[in-house]
Amino acid sequence: MTPGLLASMEFTPLFLALLVAMLAGVVKGAVGFGMPLVIVSGLGTFLDPNIAVAGIIAPIVVSNVLQTFRTGIAPAIDGIKHFWRYVLVVCISIFLAAQIVPSIPSKAFYFVLGVPVLILSVIQLMGLKLVIPAKHRGWGEWAAGLISGTLGGLTGTWGPTTALYLLAIDTPKMKQVVVQGIIFGTGSVTILFAHLRSGILNEETIPFTLALLPVSLIGMWSGFRIQDRLDQDRFRQMTLIILVVAGLNLLRKGLFS
Repeated sequence: MTPGLLASMEFTPLFLALLVAMLAGVVKGAVGFGMPLVIVSGLGTFLDPNIAVAGIIAPIVVSNVLQTFRTGIAPAIDGIKHFWRYVLVVCISIFLAAQIVPSIPSKAFYFVLGVPVLILSVIQLMGLKLVIPAKHRGWGEWAAGLISGTLGGLTGTWGPTTALYLLAIDTPKMKQVVVQGIIFGTGSVTILFAHLRSGILNEETIPFTLALLPVSLIGMWSGFRIQDRLDQDRFRQMTLIILVVAGLNLLRKGLFS
């Protein structure tokens, strides 16, 4: 959308878009991920999918920077040292996969992402804890990063697989939130440049994504208050519940969009 086209939006879709962005911010602040899922799936119900993907860019870039450094610089540096492989492969995969988004239907990829996210989350909510042993974390990190980055480039969503991986290696709550911020932050900057190149983010869509930014940050601030009240077990449970909802929504998009 050009600025004029943004201004010409009817009140109802614009109001709904802002409401979706605020809700996405609440979820993001509470568990450290989920903003792209909520925004893309929410906006995709009444806007063009490419506009929905473009809409996530400014909110995810800024929110992930805030999430990464919320507890200070030292935890962020520590997170980078421990997860640099994951960050590297996610960024490369996002950039490469994003280039083919305009030319392919995304519904198949929503389905491919939704099935494992839903199954793995339900299994863990039923009491079976998935664990990646320390001796396998090297290749597991590369594999999980490749999967997350590829799906992120294609669908704009790499949070569910990242959260599942961090849960599988038993990452403490605050460290998980910081690491997610690092991974999502570097990935979101990558996807920004990738979609500037792909054409998804352009002079028509930039004003729209900037319009969603303030309300998403207001929602995120509210979500932080929720996160601060959660202990480790409750945080894990809430994360899995949101992943189940996300998985169901991805299946819906894959099957019916």
